[in-house]
Amino acid sequence: MSGLPVTAVRVTVPASTANLGSGFDALGMALSLHDTVSVRVVDGPAGSARVDVQGQGAGAVPTDERHLVVRVVHAALAELGFTAPALRLHCENDIPHSRGLGSSAAAIVAGVAAAFGLAGMDLRDDKNFELALQLAAAREGHADNAAASLLGGFVVAWQESGRFRAVRMQPHPDVSPVALVPRVESSTDATRGLLPERVPHTDAAFAAGRAALAVHAMTRAPELLLAATDDRLHQDYREPAWPESIALVRQLRQAGVPAAVSGAGPTVLALPRGGELPPGVVVPEGFEPLCLPVDGTGVRVTPQG
Repeated sequence: MSGLPVTAVRVTVPASTANLGSGFDALGMALSLHDTVSVRVVDGPAGSARVDVQGQGAGAVPTDERHLVVRVVHAALAELGFTAPALRLHCENDIPHSRGLGSSAAAIVAGVAAAFGLAGMDLRDDKNFELALQLAAAREGHADNAAASLLGGFVVAWQESGRFRAVRMQPHPDVSPVALVPRVESSTDATRGLLPERVPHTDAAFAAGRAALAVHAMTRAPELLLAATDDRLHQDYREPAWPESIALVRQLRQAGVPAAVSGAGPTVLALPRGGELPPGVVVPEGFEPLCLPVDGTGVRVTPQG
């Protein structure tokens, strides 16, 4: 057995939505849709694992040490000075995969949080959180989804001197997210390949203003969210990848509903007043509307007996 101070933990991690239209790679928000992972240290070859998966990804993801959560647990434990133990995982997944709701970031955060829990380290300690954010965001390449899943609420993320940083803010109580989730999947890498290396200066200036407005609108003035979620940096360029999602964003915005593509898509995030879409909005076939309140807690780690 491993020399870890804790031998079993249960981790609950929320989904997330990123960009919020104007805040490309900078703004994120945690949503009340969760994956739960139970991790136990067991006897067996170092670095090995057995994984049971229920819900999203069942039958499609690896069930051994190749599983993403396992790989992250082992890598994070190595950073914390522990040898990779043999593990047994049970995953109950509600976050749809490859839909723009931060499923990979949630898996990464779950793995990092589990490693800290097994090491007996409190993620709420500032120094521990700083390291956890580095480990999680380094896997993603940016910190918006990871920070939202770690902290809960509404986050602003950035890089500074090669380090990932994030701050959490409390969203206004009238912010009521609705995710319109399609059946089709998308690849973040593929959709990023559609983005140009340069954008017009006018578009960059537009984006800066709207992203700044988004922080104010999300926390103080939700009546400004329609303007704040407008985008010129990424959504239109990605239209060839998911034309139905872009068409739905435009329909919602024409009806006065703040809307944007969630993360890399193809899910559409709407922020209607009262959490209900107007009667005139017709949700296209193949999109499932989910009312997902903001998760205000972030990742939770509970030691198990």
